[in-house]
Amino acid sequence: MHIAVYLPLLLPLLAPLFARPLAERCEPRLATWLLTATSLVLGAASTLSLGALAVAGLLRLPFLAGLGHWSAGTAQRDDPIELSVSLAAGLLLGGAVVMAVRMLWRRARTLAAAAVEAACMPARDGVVVIEDDAPDAFALPGLPGRVVVSTGMLDTLDRTEHGILLAHERAHLAGHHYAFVALAQLGAAANPFLRPLARSVTYTVERWADERAAAATGDRGRVARAVGKAALASRPAARRPLGAALGILGLARRTGIAAAGPVPRRVAALLAPPLGRHPLLAAATAAVLTAATLSSAEAAHDLHRLLEAVGAS
Repeated sequence: MHIAVYLPLLLPLLAPLFARPLAERCEPRLATWLLTATSLVLGAASTLSLGALAVAGLLRLPFLAGLGHWSAGTAQRDDPIELSVSLAAGLLLGGAVVMAVRMLWRRARTLAAAAVEAACMPARDGVVVIEDDAPDAFALPGLPGRVVVSTGMLDTLDRTEHGILLAHERAHLAGHHYAFVALAQLGAAANPFLRPLARSVTYTVERWADERAAAATGDRGRVARAVGKAALASRPAARRPLGAALGILGLARRTGIAAAGPVPRRVAALLAPPLGRHPLLAAATAAVLTAATLSSAEAAHDLHRLLEAVGAS
């Protein structure tokens, strides 16, 4: 086992450094893809590295080595990894697997419940209007999905802003934004250092939907005003299903655009010219993903060679 096994464990530490620049400087659709891919790849790579470290340590234990007809003595001679490191890796691996499986199970149940609820909702052109004075609007994933809007939200916005709101929520459904959020959160469940990436994805899917609404209406300023009005009027929605996480988010209480919450940042982005693809950031992200993939492949190859060595002894 060489130093390559440790690189996938170190790369996630960089997540807080490039999550915000990707979310703020790249075109939202591209940023969402890059952030989601990074969370998934780094989560998988770090888990694989923990597995390689744990297995290499288990080979040193005579009882377990005997079960696999391996030579514990050869493993101790050929493997430079300390047993304490392997045991710690095994504990971390168990935690990562448990958290990832738990997240998958909960998300699958939530998506299934959302799909059933969406199928039971009578809709006109995919839109469900509910009688509720509290302003609320969200996209509900399903086959097909539904855009749910309360009468309170319709009363808050004017007719033009109704179209903006529907365009925004339909963009969530058309782009399957719930899948990006779920996949990014899966990587973060396996490795908590990747949580900034998952949080950034929840922001970039909103920006993606904002840009789709701006393209549909041709008026970025009006979309910015609609986003601000809807956010100011909305209430916290703990009762919502999964799709609510993809709707217009509540207004943050921090001040200053540099430290602002999602809605002020979204409004500022809509009032500015559209973002480009930013090839430098995209290339840097690709380099990180490539390094993680190659390091994981090298670690797996080293483990394979170690297994061959202890099996031949």
